[in-house]
Amino acid sequence: MTIHTLPADPLTLYGETFHSRLLLGTSRYPSPSVLLQAIERSQPAMLTASLRRQTGSGGEASQSFWNLLRQAKVPVLPNTAGCHSVQEAITTAEMAREVFETDWIKLELIGDDYTLQPDTLNLPDAASRLIQAGFKVLPYTTDDLVLCQRLVDVGCQAVMPWAAPIGTGKGPINPYALRTLRERLDVPMIVDAGLGLPSHACQVMEWGFDAVLLNTAVALAQDPVSMAKAFADAVNAGRAAYRSGAMQAQDSAQPSTPVLGTPFWHQS
Repeated sequence: MTIHTLPADPLTLYGETFHSRLLLGTSRYPSPSVLLQAIERSQPAMLTASLRRQTGSGGEASQSFWNLLRQAKVPVLPNTAGCHSVQEAITTAEMAREVFETDWIKLELIGDDYTLQPDTLNLPDAASRLIQAGFKVLPYTTDDLVLCQRLVDVGCQAVMPWAAPIGTGKGPINPYALRTLRERLDVPMIVDAGLGLPSHACQVMEWGFDAVLLNTAVALAQDPVSMAKAFADAVNAGRAAYRSGAMQAQDSAQPSTPVLGTPFWHQS
């Protein structure tokens, strides 16, 4: 029997390839050891880390965190979490580039402290200025089609729309908007924020999204290590399903066995 397998399918962002389609956050875990175990079980493509939050926690604690990230041996994606102005985000990104020695940056520009919704008016300008400064920008954004298209227009080679507000775990609250994004934009898209269950991750991957970024759903699980592995498996399953080509849904029942050769009284 010949077994056919799908060819290698790496995630490609800004011309660089990654073995995994899962990106993992590094905050709110019960302990550093649990975080390391979750990383080992899930094998993420990148780890996100907030420069502002870690440097603000004190010199010794900050150094311990950097040592932990180095121990994980996974590429770091610094982010500009907590920034509320374009200049603040740019300054934080420049500091992160110096500290982590990387041009990658997850751009977060917050416009509302209650929902943590991105500042949609100023996000394209911040992204444009960072790209001009040589950064590989992954912008955290809403699921607004026009905004995401604008981010692509200013040079972003990938966008990161939310499924729901950060930390809510609600899963995709606007499937129509997300699926429209996937149909209309021809760049890698990473669903960032709002996923709570592995089934949520599998679903957006089935729709054709290229990767997911998680933090709270793993960090606050009763067993973060097992949950990290469950999400990794769900991402792989969803991607395989998308590439395999799912059947079209039908409005009425369809026989799964042929009627040819069966008694007439069994045929309709």
